[in-house]
Amino acid sequence: MPIAMAYAGHQFGQFVPQLGDGRAIMLGEIVGCDGLRYDIQLKGAGRTPFSRNGDGRAALGPVLREYIVSEAMASLGIPTTRSLAAVTTGDVVVRDTALPGAILTRVAASHIRIGTFQYFAAWGDRDGIRLLADYVIARHYPACAKAPNPYRAFFEAVIERQAELVARWLLVGFIHGVMNTDNMAISGETIDYGPCAFLDAYDPAKTFSSIDVRGRYAYGNQPRIAHWNLSRLAETLLPFFAESEEDAVAAAQEALDGFAPKFNSVYTAGLCRKIGLQQTRAGDVDLAKDLLARMSENHADFTLTFRRLCDAVDGSGTAVRALFGNPESFDEWAVRWRQRLAEEAIDQATRSGMMRAANPAFIPRNHRIEEAITAAVGRGDFAPFRTLLMVLSNPYSDQPGFENYADPPRPDQIVEQTFCGT
Repeated sequence: MPIAMAYAGHQFGQFVPQLGDGRAIMLGEIVGCDGLRYDIQLKGAGRTPFSRNGDGRAALGPVLREYIVSEAMASLGIPTTRSLAAVTTGDVVVRDTALPGAILTRVAASHIRIGTFQYFAAWGDRDGIRLLADYVIARHYPACAKAPNPYRAFFEAVIERQAELVARWLLVGFIHGVMNTDNMAISGETIDYGPCAFLDAYDPAKTFSSIDVRGRYAYGNQPRIAHWNLSRLAETLLPFFAESEEDAVAAAQEALDGFAPKFNSVYTAGLCRKIGLQQTRAGDVDLAKDLLARMSENHADFTLTFRRLCDAVDGSGTAVRALFGNPESFDEWAVRWRQRLAEEAIDQATRSGMMRAANPAFIPRNHRIEEAITAAVGRGDFAPFRTLLMVLSNPYSDQPGFENYADPPRPDQIVEQTFCGT
C-alpha cells in the first residue's frame, strides 16, 4: 500500500506541528543492484491526508525543474535525491493559470527529514522518536549502533553530512531556496528542489525564491541555517543524550560546535582547489576569499570566473578579467595568485586539469531551465529539455558545439525569481 509520510517543520523559522507529504506518495522501498536500499516516491499523484487545501497535483514546469536540477547535482558529484521519470498526466492543474499536469518519480536513500523527528517530538512521543532513531541508525548510520551512546553518535554523523553537503552547495553556487527543517534529509542528500537556483553573478546575499522575501535562505546564509536546523534536531534527541537535561544540552552543544570546523574544512579545501592550490597554506583561504569579494564588487559570473581561471594559470587572463566590471581588480589579485602558484612545483597542464575537475563548465543555468520549461509547457517540445540534460550529464568537460550552454544570461534572459509550484 502506498503511503504519505507525516512530518512537522520550521517553515521560515515558524514551527508547524503537522505538515506531511501533501503531494507525494511513497510506493515503497527497493534494494538496488548496488545493494543499497532506496525509496521510490511519486510527486504530484493527487491528494493525501496532508494536502490540507491543496490538490496534491504537480504542474509540468516544477516537475521538469526538479528533474533537471537533481540530475545535474548528481553529475556534479553532490549527494542528492534522483529523478527516475517524469510523465505528463493529461490533467489540467490550476495555479495562476491552467497548466499541464505531471508526475515526478523520485528516488532517495530515504525521505526521512529533520521534520520527521520534530513530528513525534511535537506530540511528546518519546517512544516514537527512539523507534525512528533506531530505524535511521540501522538504515543510514549502522556504525553508530556500536558507539557508547548511539544517539549522540548518530547526531554527530548527521551534522558531519550536512556540513559537508552545504559546503559543496556553496562551491558550485547552488541556492536551495527553502531550507525549512522539513526539507533537510537525515541521509544527507539534497531534497525538495522547489525554488532552487544557481548563482549567475556572485552575490552572497542573493535569493531567487519568490517566498523568501527577507533573504533567510540566501546563498551566504545557508551554512548558518543548516546549523540552526540541526539545533532543532538536537532538541528532539535531548532525552537520549544524557539522563539529566543539563548534561543532555551540554552534549548537544558540544556536537553542534563540530559543525563549523567540518564545514570550514570542506569549504576552504574546495575553494583552494578551485583556484588551483594543491596544498593549503597560511593565507590561501584569504587569497581565495579576496577573489570572491572582488567578484561580488564587479558582478563577475561565479561559474564562468572559476572555469576561465583554469586557462589563466599560464599567465594569460584575458578571458577571465573580461568578466569583471573593473578588470584591474582581477589583475591586482592575479599578481598574488600567480606568486602563490609558483610556490608549488606543478606543471601547468596538471594544475589546469586539477582545476577543471573542481570547476564545472556547465551548471543548470536558470534561464536555460526556463527555456526548457517554456518549450515543454507552451509547445509540448521536449527537445530543449533533453539537450539540457545531456549537456549537464558531463559538467566538468568541454563540449564542442554546446559552448553557449556555459554562457551567463543576457540582460533580457536574467531570471530574478523562482517558484515552488505548489
